[in-house]
Amino acid sequence: MTTLSSGFARARRWLRNHPLAFDATLAFCTLVAMICSSFTDPGDGHGPPAFGARTPELFSVLLMTLTAAALVLRRRRPMQVLAVTAALAAVEYVLMDPPAPVVMSTVIALYTVASRTDRPTTWRVGLLTMGGLTAAAMVFGSTPWYSQENFGVFAWTGLASAAGDAVRSRRAFVDAIRERAERAERTREEEARRRVAEERLRIARDLHDVVAHHIALVNVQAGVAAHVMDKRPDQAKEALAHVRDASRSALNELRVTVGLLRQQGDPEAPTEPAPGLAVLGELVTTFRNAGLPVEVACADRDRLPAAVDLAAYRVIQEALTNVRKHAGAGARAEVSVVRVGATAEVTVLDNGRGSAGRRPGTGPAGGTGPDGGGPGDGDESAGGGHGLVGMRERVTALGGALTAGPRYGGGFRVHAILPVEARTGEPDRPGTAGGTGLRR
Repeated sequence: MTTLSSGFARARRWLRNHPLAFDATLAFCTLVAMICSSFTDPGDGHGPPAFGARTPELFSVLLMTLTAAALVLRRRRPMQVLAVTAALAAVEYVLMDPPAPVVMSTVIALYTVASRTDRPTTWRVGLLTMGGLTAAAMVFGSTPWYSQENFGVFAWTGLASAAGDAVRSRRAFVDAIRERAERAERTREEEARRRVAEERLRIARDLHDVVAHHIALVNVQAGVAAHVMDKRPDQAKEALAHVRDASRSALNELRVTVGLLRQQGDPEAPTEPAPGLAVLGELVTTFRNAGLPVEVACADRDRLPAAVDLAAYRVIQEALTNVRKHAGAGARAEVSVVRVGATAEVTVLDNGRGSAGRRPGTGPAGGTGPDGGGPGDGDESAGGGHGLVGMRERVTALGGALTAGPRYGGGFRVHAILPVEARTGEPDRPGTAGGTGLRR
């Protein structure tokens, strides 16, 4: 049984891949069926049909052969094949009595037309074929017009039209389902690519924040150690210890961030939680050790959602890094995190004036820095800072707003409003970042 079913499956696949061969086979089988039927006398309806009771005329055999041969081209020229088979069937009804079953080819041709055209065309062509052949059978046949043979022509042609239309509808339905599935697959792939791009952008922001903050501190402490190495070795050792702590912290954060990029099967990445306001004290201590006095006022730091908590921490980290780099000697900073209704407000203020000779309002690379001249980034001195841009993107990605600009009387102010219910993944909306007093 398995061998027989596999053989049928192979034959079906071969015929599907060779439609002309299939149509030729169908035409031959139709010719055999018509010839066999032409030897059968249906009788008067009171007894079974008698095979061999009559013999078809040579002209009828010729018509049956021509109509069967026309079926070979039924896929390429469906309307033309239908016209030829219907015309030859009508000729058979007009000239021959009793007629041979030439109409069998017309039934197959009508099915082909109905399965390959639209429904209005099927209705028009089907009704014309059904009416024409039935009228020819009723008018020119020797049997009464109400005989079952005449109504059989109407029934078989109508059945062919209905079956062809049903097959066409099913094919259209299957094609629509397949198209929707393919479109859904493409949509899933596009969504996956979009999520990958967003994740890469988030990781890039984290890497920028980590590198900008810790490398700036290492640079400052290393400069202090080099300056006091000869005269005050104890202070130089303390500065080097801070360098060691800052570099270790940078390595740990980089390891956590880069660990997100590991593939399945790679060594397990560290599972330390992302930094947040819970470790704000440690962050502030690193800046104090670098010589920047920082005052902190923070409430409800443990009640914020994880995404908001991380964003608030990164905003404070980047803002204090900018103060340390660009506010100048003697600058002080103030950090506050307060809960106001359904939002959390993060504010970083400084009283810096900038380095000597710097024109207020300009940063080190044509940008604006936090020293009365706007927010320099952790890498802004290299000529293309992204710190403020990264802060703004973090905040707006959560549906919040960020403003940054010089303070009246000197210094700089960074103010972020974060919704407690983070809306990550929303598209940026115009105006969500607020005014900055500058363009980055």
